[in-house]
Order: sequence, then structure tokens, then C-alpha cells
Amino acid sequence: MAGLKYLTGFGNEFASEDPRCPGALPEGQNNPQVCPYGLYAEQLSGSAFTCPRPSNKRSWFYRILPSVRHKPFVPMKSEDLTESWNEVEPDPNQLRWLPFTIPKGSEKKVDFVAGLHTVCGAGDSKSRNGIAIHMYACNTSMVDSCFHNSDGDLLIVPQQGEILITTEFGKMMVEPNEICVIQQGMRFAVDVFGETRGYILEVYGAHFELPDLGPIGANGLANPRDFLVPVAWYEDRQVHGYTVVNKYQGKLFSSQQDFSPFNVVAWHGNYTPYKYNLENFMVINCVAFDHADPSIFTVLTAKSTRPGVAIADFVIFPPRWGVADRTFRPPYYHRNCMSEFMGLIKGHYEAKEEGFQPGGGSLHSMMTPHGPDAECFEKNSTSDLKPERVAEGTMAFMFESSFSMAVTKWGLETCQRLDKSYYKCWEPLKSHFNPNWRPSNK
Repeated sequence: MAGLKYLTGFGNEFASEDPRCPGALPEGQNNPQVCPYGLYAEQLSGSAFTCPRPSNKRSWFYRILPSVRHKPFVPMKSEDLTESWNEVEPDPNQLRWLPFTIPKGSEKKVDFVAGLHTVCGAGDSKSRNGIAIHMYACNTSMVDSCFHNSDGDLLIVPQQGEILITTEFGKMMVEPNEICVIQQGMRFAVDVFGETRGYILEVYGAHFELPDLGPIGANGLANPRDFLVPVAWYEDRQVHGYTVVNKYQGKLFSSQQDFSPFNVVAWHGNYTPYKYNLENFMVINCVAFDHADPSIFTVLTAKSTRPGVAIADFVIFPPRWGVADRTFRPPYYHRNCMSEFMGLIKGHYEAKEEGFQPGGGSLHSMMTPHGPDAECFEKNSTSDLKPERVAEGTMAFMFESSFSMAVTKWGLETCQRLDKSYYKCWEPLKSHFNPNWRPSNK
């Protein structure tokens, strides 16, 4: 959307006011007896008050009416959005989904909230420890309604169609090959411009951070300066029956109010929504031999209380040069103590060029073996190892978690997109074992 402006940086202390109301931010204090322009002061806390300063998250709003003015929340139907991980029996198999179906606008109007479907997850929002992976598939904009998640943060990965997200902090346009994070409790509405689809990683009990770089040093991977935060924008709009939808303990609830929640004239703080363009990722890769672990492609991480172990990592496989010598360059065969959900935004993933399609996904549960299909193995075992561009025109990603995720009934049955022939891509793998092989005398 032309004309949208952003603040830059990750986790910074920001301050923004709508230029229509200069001086709306109070000077020298957060909560004056009377705020400029007759506004209300309201704090949104993303951490306990007593968290250490580096991890303390909060923002102050200066708004026309406070968010507390609403009718009581009442339960609403949530159908395919769930936190029930025992709907079906566990399935340890390699799972792959064909592109998830987008409802046709000519048949049924479906907005962002109605188009949410839970694929898999684990843990519990009540105890603030766990994750969920959802798909969204919609065709119409939210009208006189907004959504907020009391359970955790939402990392949104558009795959088809740009989305205009209006938040209490301002507006963000997020396109495929960009991501955004809407943190716990932040109210937002989604406008779409046709048939739209994407992926969502939800994390309970932790916020996303930039990964530590260790020996890499001070720069690289996702650089803080490339993250964008919306600037203050408000509407003073009276609405009969504006609907606020709240996801709370895995269920949806709605309440009614008579004004737009996007009435924040100014705000300041370090607890904000943000977006990031994946093209800005500074890739680290092998330049001698062997295939490095995919952790070198981590964009964001939500840390657990165990050092070095994430509740969830967001990892991408961007275009890059492959130059490793004496090396099988695609991903190696692997059994992992983590769970790996993969999605594809565009292009063809190098380890499975057929079958794994944009808008689809795969789940390799913990300790379930996976790796290149037979065609990829044979091709790359004999190829001439020249420098080559890898993943040109492609963007695959992975939600990796230390949780053992359960797949929902929607994911296994209702969506009818599960590729039951997935296992066949490894069946042509054959033995190359030669007991008479001996090392060369070179």
C-alpha cells in the first residue's frame, strides 16, 4: 500500500504519534492526570512487570476510548481452530499436504478469522507452554471486526496474496516473502485483495527473539535494522455492533462495542507488531565441504527455559550459492529430536522438487526419518560439483519445535489434502553397497 511508513529496528524503544495530533505523547511521564487531547492512557504488558530490563516488554497507548469499554465476551463457534491435541490417534509417519484449499469468493465469503484452521500443535495455553501451527485461507476482508490472541504470539507467513493488517499501533502491508509477528494481546484486522492463503506459527508463553550469533559475530542472518514497525494511525469512528474476537484458552469469544479499537492517537514502548522481508536475510553457508545444520538459517527463535533449546524456531531456506566440495549438497538423511513442519512460499524445494508444492506443507515428527527423495539422491550423488545457485526463485521455510506435535482431525481428515502417497518418494532408494570397494591409492 503506497504511503505506508514504518519505524526500523528489532525490540527498540519506539515512540510514534499520528501527525494529525502533534504533541499527543505526554512529555516526561506515562500516565498524566489529564492526557493531551483528552486521551486515555492504557498500558499493554507483554511480560511480567518484574522481568529483567532486557526482557521487559510493554507499550503505552494514548487512545480516544480505552479497550475496557465493551459488552461481555460470549462463546462463538471456532470449528477448525483448536487446542485439542487428542482428537485423533498419534501418527508418527512422514506427512505431506497438497496445497491447502482456498474457499472461492463466489461460493462463500470467508474472512481471516473464519479461515483459520489448526494443523498441529502441542502444549497448553493455560500453562503458557506450547505451540500451534495454523493455516489461514480466506477471500474477503474483515469488516467492523478485529481479532486478538490472549494465548500467545502469532508469526504470520503469507503464501498467496498480500494482506493489509491494521493494528492498534498502525498499519502494515505484508506480502508473500515477507513475514509479520502480532504479539500476544494486540488487536488487529486483516484486509485481503482476493483469494489469500498463508501459514501461522503460534507460540504460548514466549516471545520471538533474534537468535544469538555466537562465533558468527555481531552481524548476519536477520539484521535488526531490517525489521519494520508501523507508525501511529487512528480512526475516530463510531460503529454500531463492532465485534472484537478473542482467542482465549484455545476457544473463540466475541464481544460488542460501539467504536473502532484502532483509536490510538499515539503510543510508545518496545512491545509492538513488526514485519520483515525475507530477501534481507544475510545467508551464512558452507564454503569448503559438508552440509551445515539448518540452524544457520534461523530468522527468529522463541526460547525455552533450557539453554539452547527452542520452543520454536522459524528457519528459511533462501536463494544462495552452493560451493561445497566433495559433498552431497542437499539436506542429509536425518532423524531429529525436534519436530519439523515445512512450508513452501514459492518455487521448488531442492530436496523434493516434485510433490512438495507452494501452499502445502509437511511434518516430520521427532525421530521420524526423512531426507531427499530417491531422484534427488541419485542426481546429486553423481553431479559435477561446480559453484551453483541453490533455491533460485524459491523460498521454503521450517517451523521447528522441541515439542512432539499432534496433528488435528482437520489436518489428517477434514481438509482432504493429506498426500497419502508421500512415503513412495523414498521407495526407489536402492542399495549401493559394494563389499569389494577399497580406498584408492591416491
